[in-house]
Parts: sequence; structure tokens; C-alpha cells
Amino acid sequence: MFTSDKRLFIAAAENPVTLEADGRELCLEARMANRHGLITGATGTGKTISLQTMAESFSAMGVPVLLTDIKGDLSAVCRPGTPGGSIADRIRDLGLREKGYENRGYPVCFWDVTGEAGTPLRATVSDMGPALLCRLLELNDVQSGILHIVFRIADENGLLLLDFKDLRAMAAHVAENRAAYAADYGHISPASIGAIQRALLRLEEEGAGVFFGEPALNIEDLLRTDLSGRGYLNIIAADKLMQKPRLYAAVLLWLLSELYERLPETGDAEKPRLVLMFDEAHLLFDDMPDVLLQKVEQVVRLIRSRGVGVYFITQNPADLPDAVLAQLGNRVQHALRAFTPREQKAVRAAAETFRRNPALDTEEVISQLCTGEALVSFLDEHGAPAMVERALILPPEGGIGPISPEERRDIIDRSPMQRLYGTVLDRESACEKLAAQARKLREEEEEAEETRRTKRTEPDMWGELLGSATRQAGRTIGNAVGREVGRAILRGLMGSLFGGRR
Repeated sequence: MFTSDKRLFIAAAENPVTLEADGRELCLEARMANRHGLITGATGTGKTISLQTMAESFSAMGVPVLLTDIKGDLSAVCRPGTPGGSIADRIRDLGLREKGYENRGYPVCFWDVTGEAGTPLRATVSDMGPALLCRLLELNDVQSGILHIVFRIADENGLLLLDFKDLRAMAAHVAENRAAYAADYGHISPASIGAIQRALLRLEEEGAGVFFGEPALNIEDLLRTDLSGRGYLNIIAADKLMQKPRLYAAVLLWLLSELYERLPETGDAEKPRLVLMFDEAHLLFDDMPDVLLQKVEQVVRLIRSRGVGVYFITQNPADLPDAVLAQLGNRVQHALRAFTPREQKAVRAAAETFRRNPALDTEEVISQLCTGEALVSFLDEHGAPAMVERALILPPEGGIGPISPEERRDIIDRSPMQRLYGTVLDRESACEKLAAQARKLREEEEEAEETRRTKRTEPDMWGELLGSATRQAGRTIGNAVGREVGRAILRGLMGSLFGGRR
């Protein structure tokens, strides 16, 4: 839901200090939506509802959204909601029906890195590139240099690096032929190439084998709207992905980098081209290598110029690095519980991130908020943070919670994205070409060995014939000579016996 002047109506202030519209509307300026944002709060305080309400508002404005669904709670947005209980009371108390609120489903496209709960989400190894892979694999400078050599050799020899087996085959090929490549590319340390192969194995065990491949996602397919002009909600099933933090970080980093590189500069546009919303964001930053964290910070800082807004959803602002937190201008803070000194310190730190409101004790209110309530501060039309307000978050228009596996499967099968990306494409690339070269080399070696063996064992035909003739001639001559000698001796004996003539 949004107002005609392109502001997203997200919450209603309970005790407004500054009067806008009817005095209660807290709106997110569409022009400021690409300045990024943060939704925080303890478990069960309404973060997912806030996420869904904002996503629906962006969609209604014609802005596509890409969001991660950690628990499967967002899939019902595809069908109209059926509000009851406290939600129905809030709709009535805030007069939302008169403001244009209606229960309706939103256009969705389900994605899944594994391909089980959505259309497969893939990238090629070449798309990721050696620079990002070096950060992802936590390689040192020497190992990073060798990985760049691997990519260079592949490029110069026309060996496409598409899926993960291509990369592993190429690394093995360079390891086996490092002496031959040393003259052109420098020394390739066996220890370093071994470290790269072990790092690739670890990444593959986390599921990189299904993420890298073809057909790779075309970023433009995330920017779709339906026939009525509403932006698609691209929902990534992340219930299994969140258990593999390195792969989750790879997907996030690739998406951010790909959007930054592919989308043109937009300047200060009237609304974002795309909004990314990452639930359970602390999973992205827990144990993230420093070099990878620096890359995320850099991309988050620069990507807004491409018309992309990034929103993180987590339990506590302290879950995010300070450099990332400083880029998040639009804030929704749900309740935090403070029973221990450490928790009280976290509440105090969260309160200090807001622009002070003299009518509110922000630190005290954070612990008093009920489910569906939040402290809200959005950037105004000049880019300055508004004073924090205690507010009621508007209920979403779509359904709340998960849909059945059968309903999800039906939506996936009817999606044009499934026809584009549903079937794995395994064309001839580095792995197949290297395997073919290895087979050809083995065949040539076997043929050469057979030739050598044949030359060693094959009889010399002419020599054999000459030897046979010589032996036969010798026997013939010997026999003739023997016969003549025998006859001469016989004649001598007979002459002596019978007194033959002299």
C-alpha cells in the first residue's frame, strides 16, 4: 500500500510528534528507499510481518524485490490474506480499508539454490571470477595469484569455467603441468595449489556444486513486473541455505557484485529499480572472513547508485558490522528483551542509533513494545533521519505463513523462470575438454608403446628367409659332397676286393 505521492505507508504513529497526512502515517520516501534499511527485534516481535509489509509496498509501487525466506513464512504472500483477531482489529482501528487497504495476493517467483523448493538459482564460475573466489576461499596473496593464473590459462586455451567440476579439473591440470607453465606464468608452488584444491573441496561440501553451473541467472529476470505493473517478489528458499553460511555468503556476494557490475548508474531516481531483503542477516556476518566483509561493505556502500536498496533483518543492530550499519538509514526496531547486563547494553546501543525524540525515552520503550509495535525512523525527502516514533506496523495484504508443498510446486511449474532455468545445461567446457585431451594423450602413448613392443618382437622376414635358404643350401651341398665322397670310398673298396682295373 502506498500514497499517491510515491511514499510507502508502513506504520501508524501512536503519539505523533510531527503531523503528516492525517497525523499518524509514517511513510518511507521512495526516493530514499535505496539508502538501505534495517529491521531488528527479538524473536516473535513481528520482524517478518514488517518485512512482508515493506515488500508488498515496494511491489505495489512497481519495484521488484528479492528476499530470503529463512523459515518458509513468506510464501503465502502469493494469495490474499484472511485477517482475523488482532489483525482485523488493527485494520479497523486505523481505518485502513478507507485508505485503500485490500487483501490480495502478490506476484511471486520462488527460487532455490538446491532447486528443491524453487527454480534453481545458479551462477557460473566465470561470473563469480577469481577475485571474489579468492575472498570466499580465504586464500593468501600467493594462493590468490595462482588462482588468477588458473583462470588466465583457462581463458587463453579456450577452456570455459562454468560449473564447479570445471574449476577443480582446471586446478588439477595446472598442478600436473606446473613445470610446463612456469616459464610463462612464474613458479607455481605445489603447496599453494594443494591449498587451493582443499579450499575448493570444503566449498563443494557446503553445496557449491549445485550453485555453480548453467543456465546462469540473468539479473534482468529479477527486475520483472506483472501485467498490472506490480513488481515480482523473488523469494529465495533459505531454510537449508542458512545452514551453510559460506554458501549463503557466496550467493549474497555474487548477487550484490553482479547487480553492481551489470546495472547502470541511475543517480537519485524516483524509486529503486530493485530491493534486496535478507532475513537472519547475522548468519551472513558470523565468522565472515575480514577480506569478504570488506567486499560486502564496499558493495553495500556503492550499490545504491545503481538504484538498488538493501535491507537487513536481524535480532539486534549489534549483529551487523559498524561499517555496514552506518549505511542503513531507514530503521524499524521491534522489541528487545533486556534481562542481563549484556542485553541491557545492547538495548542502550540500539536506542542510540535513532534520532532522539524528546517525547520518548527510546531505551525504555524498546523493552516495552508489544508484538506488532516498533520504533520507526525513516529518512525524509532531504535524506535526514526523522525523529524516532513509536508506531503500529501495518498488517500485510497477502497471506501470512507458509503454503502447502503442492501449491508451491504448482506455482513453480507455471513460472516462465522454471522453463528458462529448470533444466541443468552441461555443455562442453573445461572439464570435458581436459578429459578428452587426457584420453587422446593416453591413446597416443598406448599406440606408441604398442609400436615399440611390435618392433621388439616382430621377426625379420628377409633375414629369416635368407637364413632358411642358406641352411637349405648348406644341407644340399653337404649331402652332395657326402654322397660323392661315399661313392669314391665305395669304389676304392670295391676295386680292391674285386681286383678292378687300374
